[in-house]
Amino acid sequence: MKPRLGVNIDHVATLRQARGGSSPDPVRAAVIAEGAGADGITLHLREDRRHVQESDLRAIVDAASVPVNLELAVDPEVVAIAVDVGPANCCLVPERRKELTTEGGLDVAGSPERIGEVVAELQAAGIKVQLFLDPDEEQLEAGARAGADGVEIHTGAYANASTAADARAEMERIGSAAFRVRGLRLRLHAGHGLDYRNVVPVAQIEGMEELNIGHAIIARALFDGLGGAVRHMKRLITGDMVGSATD
Repeated sequence: MKPRLGVNIDHVATLRQARGGSSPDPVRAAVIAEGAGADGITLHLREDRRHVQESDLRAIVDAASVPVNLELAVDPEVVAIAVDVGPANCCLVPERRKELTTEGGLDVAGSPERIGEVVAELQAAGIKVQLFLDPDEEQLEAGARAGADGVEIHTGAYANASTAADARAEMERIGSAAFRVRGLRLRLHAGHGLDYRNVVPVAQIEGMEELNIGHAIIARALFDGLGGAVRHMKRLITGDMVGSATD
């Protein structure tokens, strides 16, 4: 089984919000990404609405033919929007107001009741639910007890490793976590910090079903166009080309 590619279009909305107005349009980005081979569209509706807006979510769910994956915090207002809009998938993530991007995995073990309630609420609306978790056995076990359909393993420590030895150690942690996720009979996804240089080892993990990648694709799109950037990443994760040394 080859992993699916979920293209995160948050940073298209980030660029739009920098000047206001309507350009560039995240909906058009989603359509182009889908046409270039994206298997899903991912977007994060943050509590502070710093990039993606509720109108973007609604328009993309209407426009996309591939599944839409909504990232969201355990926030009542955003959860209610998710239930109303009904994307195919939701991924619960931690969220801090001052962070530049999501920092670390969700602490399910620290608040299992609340997270379990949100998981059940989303599932009752027909939405599959993943939890964004560090490759930590305690959190994976807690995620299974919370009733999630799957886990998206946080790959940030691997992506940010400063030495080859550190990267290998983090890949071992991710591999062990993936083995445990499969043993728990949960969907296996991964994401955060993955790019054209480091994605192949993660894509090759046994049972990896989906990789969600945003910043690297949008950054490359500035030079190659969005369609070209998506096609290149899709070839990498499906094994149709050798990993590129350029970003």
